[in-house]
Amino acid sequence: MTREERKVIIASSLGTVFEWYDFYLFGSLAAVIGANFFNPLGADGQPMFNEATRNIFALLAFAAGFLVRPFGALVFGRLGDLVGRKYTFLITIVIMGTSTFLVGILPTSASIGISAAVILILLRMLQGLALGGEYGGAATYVAEHAPQGRRGFYTSFIQVTATAGLFLSLLVILFTQIALGPEAFAAWGWRIPFLVSVLLLGISVWIRLQMEESPAFQRMKAEGTHSKAPLTEAFFQWKNAKIALFALLGLVAGQAVVWYTGQFYALFFLGQVLKVDSFTTNMLIAWSLLLGSGGFVFFGWLSDKIGRKPIILGGCLIAALTYFPLFKLLSAEANPDLHRAHQTIPVQVVVDRSTCSFQFNPTGTAQFTNACDIAKAALARASVNYSVEEAAGRAGAGVRINNTMIEAPQLRNMAPAERGPAAAAFNRQVSAALTAAGYPAAANPSVVRMSNPFDIFREQPAVLIGVLTLLVIYVTMVYGPIAAALVELFPTRIRYTSMSLPYHIGNGWFGGLLPATAFAMIAQTGDVYFGLWYPIVIALMTVVIGIFFVPETKDRDIYAGDTVRH
Repeated sequence: MTREERKVIIASSLGTVFEWYDFYLFGSLAAVIGANFFNPLGADGQPMFNEATRNIFALLAFAAGFLVRPFGALVFGRLGDLVGRKYTFLITIVIMGTSTFLVGILPTSASIGISAAVILILLRMLQGLALGGEYGGAATYVAEHAPQGRRGFYTSFIQVTATAGLFLSLLVILFTQIALGPEAFAAWGWRIPFLVSVLLLGISVWIRLQMEESPAFQRMKAEGTHSKAPLTEAFFQWKNAKIALFALLGLVAGQAVVWYTGQFYALFFLGQVLKVDSFTTNMLIAWSLLLGSGGFVFFGWLSDKIGRKPIILGGCLIAALTYFPLFKLLSAEANPDLHRAHQTIPVQVVVDRSTCSFQFNPTGTAQFTNACDIAKAALARASVNYSVEEAAGRAGAGVRINNTMIEAPQLRNMAPAERGPAAAAFNRQVSAALTAAGYPAAANPSVVRMSNPFDIFREQPAVLIGVLTLLVIYVTMVYGPIAAALVELFPTRIRYTSMSLPYHIGNGWFGGLLPATAFAMIAQTGDVYFGLWYPIVIALMTVVIGIFFVPETKDRDIYAGDTVRH
């Protein structure tokens, strides 16, 4: 690797790490953001929303960043194919860094009311747009500098950046919490990780200003063969559009769900389902990322030897076949008492199934107010395994715990002011009955708990870190070679545009919707593991489509097909 090639990789990767750092801060601090920006005061001087509603709005704002990523891919992908890679992803990092810094100085809802939430969501959408343009630019730029036969290895450093950004955001948050204490962090210290981004922005801009334009793009511009309408050429000509479609369904969709399951769903499962405290959860994930992230470079390098498809599709297949035993092992180790309760304590929802809804709520705005939905959501949030007993024609829904029957309230028949107290009373009854039946409290002594970052040499944390590291290795298998595979599928003239859109639809939508989809599936069936069927089915779909419709590209000349065809 030459000095210039190292400079290209470091400059592209470092900037992309900082972009992902900015993007992940929002999700990691969702509860704090909900309390500060979605907490306007009513006329009586009291908060208008309870904690659950605030958190829903915060997650809605978080989801907005994922939903707009494909639009960023279109806007900046087109710009990158028209004016160049270097200047386009220089623009994206300025937008990302500035938006993140502004979150750090934005007045809260206590100061400016609902305007705080509106401005926050706009800043979050700018983050999503910027990220939509960043990844494709960085991957394309590095790939077009890489020598033939080494693109998998070179672009694998870009693949490390998403995990490194998550890791960096977790570390900054944890050390800020430790330094300031929980009260100061909740009051004002949460702003520090956002404000730090201005330093990262300055470093990134300085580095990227030193970079030269991609040689492939320079040659294409000199020859006058660049695309005049990259969006039209990429997505409205079937010969190119079908490649983008197969790339989405036969590579990226499976990669996305394996990535989000191994990092984000594992985080959700430990914290929300298994009731592990946030410090321990973050440290377990951080250790697994530290131990497993070398796989990105290894599998990128290996893909130059044996091909992109065997590694990406193999990772999807292995993940799909092993998710159930691995997540059951996580459950048994992280919260043994809860794991035993899942297997031994019968809980039923007695209801006419026709009255129940599928509680898919990716935006956090849907209202589920009938008795069946109230009962199922309460049990799902309490991490209870339950079955549904059909009672045709039954009015309302009852929850049977051992021999105790608790009737769920019909909130849709109540005045809005009555719904909160009624739901709270029902939740208290369910909680008391579960405790009496033998379900453990959230903070029971069997739950894994780390006292410090290096408390990893006991059985519980050691086994959990081992399982989580294996999930991260699956992530590195599918994600390490993906940039090279996407770059090689498309000609230089429309490469930035063509690869960015399937990547961000796959990761922003297939991956980003995973937690909401999994929760809805858990609530629907009463099985805390049932949500895993979503990534399993998508991963298996990708294996089948990838085998039959996606070509192997490791030996492809990425400069072929760059001339204009008349």
